[in-house]
Amino acid sequence: MKDQAHGKQSVTFALLGNTFVTVMKTAVFFVTGSASMFAEATHSFADTLNQSLLLIGIKRSKKPADDIHGYGYGIERFFWSLISACGILFIGAGITVYHSIDSLMRPEQSHPAFSVTSIVILMAALVIEGATLRMALKEMQKGRKYSKKMFTEADPVLLAVIYEDGAAVLGVFIALLAQWMTFVTGNAGYDAVGGILVGLVLGFLAIVLIMKNYQYIIGKPLNKEVSQKIIRSLLKDPCIEQVLEFKSVAIDIGKYRIFTTVEWNGSPLYEEIYEAGDLRIEYDVIKDDFKEFARLMFRTTDRIPRLVGNHIDKVEKQITEKFPQIAYVDIEIN
Repeated sequence: MKDQAHGKQSVTFALLGNTFVTVMKTAVFFVTGSASMFAEATHSFADTLNQSLLLIGIKRSKKPADDIHGYGYGIERFFWSLISACGILFIGAGITVYHSIDSLMRPEQSHPAFSVTSIVILMAALVIEGATLRMALKEMQKGRKYSKKMFTEADPVLLAVIYEDGAAVLGVFIALLAQWMTFVTGNAGYDAVGGILVGLVLGFLAIVLIMKNYQYIIGKPLNKEVSQKIIRSLLKDPCIEQVLEFKSVAIDIGKYRIFTTVEWNGSPLYEEIYEAGDLRIEYDVIKDDFKEFARLMFRTTDRIPRLVGNHIDKVEKQITEKFPQIAYVDIEIN
């Protein structure tokens, strides 16, 4: 349950922060008419909507497995993260760039006092959005050193918050520069260009998040290194002569289901029975009675599937214990 709630704290904190920032930026936009402030207000509004969607995804992913979804609802968080990314692309980037280009085509002189107001609000937004970014990074880090692998394997929900807040901080710096240039020169063209740049940042962010969630939705496999380790572990079992097929797919963050087809050798199971002395005892009882021998064969035929099934269960348990990220194992005998 703790894993499933991963990222919820950061998303909730980011949602509250962005709601407040959106109100501030929107109010200043209506007063100043600034293109870069409109871009920032739209940016924060898109982030607020997106984080609401992320919370929905986290909540729905907690639902336990049922008859319809036998492996649970963990994949839903990727779906809602994808919808969130599309929202950033169309609402954040699309509207922002359109409005900024329109402002650039119709330049107007900016009132210096209004620019000062915008700068003050942007500085406040920088503090709030910087705090949410720091919190999300801390939740992802969990005391580890930052690495490329950490970002590659991160929860797309938490990663969305980090990327969104990172883009928000970058966007504020761009808007601050645009506002300062407008304040110094009195040329509103700088303000419009700042808005376009903020929109392009949002567009790039959206594409990155879409690709990240796309991998999970179509079926993200285990990395090759872990897959090879699992295959080697399977081949150590005396009953498995060869792994003919191996497939894996993510069913949640850090949880995978694997399916494998193996070439089976049942001799080791019968050797265990032989060493236990069971066959010798049964032989001594029925060696002079063909009918009893036939009955033994029938009983053995019934016994074989249970022996094989129990051993497969044992192998599957060993895999899930040795590799915690494997939630389900399906082994099929060729």
